[in-house]
Amino acid sequence: MRVAGVDEAGRGPLVGSVVAAAVILDPNNPIEGLNDSKKLTEKKREKLFLEIQEKALAWAIAEASHEEIDDINILQASLLAMRRAVEALQITPEHVLVDGNKIPQGLSMSCDAVVGGDALHAEISAASILAKVTRDRDMVALDQKYPQYGFAKHKGYPTKAHFEAIAIHGIIAEHRRSYAPVKKSLVTI
Repeated sequence: MRVAGVDEAGRGPLVGSVVAAAVILDPNNPIEGLNDSKKLTEKKREKLFLEIQEKALAWAIAEASHEEIDDINILQASLLAMRRAVEALQITPEHVLVDGNKIPQGLSMSCDAVVGGDALHAEISAASILAKVTRDRDMVALDQKYPQYGFAKHKGYPTKAHFEAIAIHGIIAEHRRSYAPVKKSLVTI
């Protein structure tokens, strides 16, 4: 049975898109070292990112923009990005394993939600890695555009450094305006 794993990265940050990935692994071409992306070093994630793209039967990366997050909320945007990733696969899976406790609506195949699935199922681990590396790369690119915010370091999460940058420089177009700390900055600036 062709099983796709799906995961997202970027629910917690104050800025940017939420990124999701879907992966169908090749049982005849295993990948060693797959795990929850948060449990891997950046160097290991980068190595596995390339290996997953080379060895998987199919993979796809999709996102929901910061505007979509503000319009429909982060949970719905995460599920939308996941659905987009599954629909973008070049091979249609027969079953989908989704990390978390919710399943994206609108998928035509059977699905299971698996809490902590990125540490339990290799397919979800692979998706977790693709999503995390892509999201981190997006933040490095945003850092090049707005170096005063330190996005390459904190990846858009609500850190002290990020709050200090917002206090000094205000928010940028990519900030999620529906998030309370950003919304508060809109009022004070």
